[in-house]
Amino acid sequence: MEMRGNNALKDDRWYTVKDYRAWGDDERWELIDGVAYSMSPAPRVAHQRLLLELGRQLADFFNGKPCEVFIAPIDVFISGTDSDQDDTVVQPDLMVVCDSHKVQDKGIYGAPDWICEVLSPATIWKDQTEKRNLYERFGVREYWVLNPDTLDLLMYEREGDHFKAPGAASLKDPVPLALFPQLTLTAGR
Repeated sequence: MEMRGNNALKDDRWYTVKDYRAWGDDERWELIDGVAYSMSPAPRVAHQRLLLELGRQLADFFNGKPCEVFIAPIDVFISGTDSDQDDTVVQPDLMVVCDSHKVQDKGIYGAPDWICEVLSPATIWKDQTEKRNLYERFGVREYWVLNPDTLDLLMYEREGDHFKAPGAASLKDPVPLALFPQLTLTAGR
């Protein structure tokens, strides 16, 4: 296996959704533009606690509203289709989807409105480069990158076809979402 940043690649060939479906259930991978990225090892306890806390706050806020909250693992076919020839399927840590037509039995079809990736040693490079570029390209409206150890946060907000320069904050204090300013998230510590 080759290493790209801290994230293992399946190998140097181009993969499709058809290949992705053929891999065993004991392996977790993401495809970004045909490149297979390992989703192993499993996240650390601090990562999962933080993810659950943020997911709880989001779910409480969106209860009875049209937007829906999802926590990984769930497949996101960001192009809007899961054609065998597509070459991208990702599993964001935490997301909000406001278009119910995107939510189908096999996963999410199209860009979520808001995504948060909680950094881990195995995914830090991919989350800050490959996924940021992918989410920008496919129209994610707001993207957060969160360090679970320091609670430092980078927040990318869409302006036209691109993300603006990121804002910075700490989830030690309440932080509002740009898309939903009446909602603030905190690490709850």
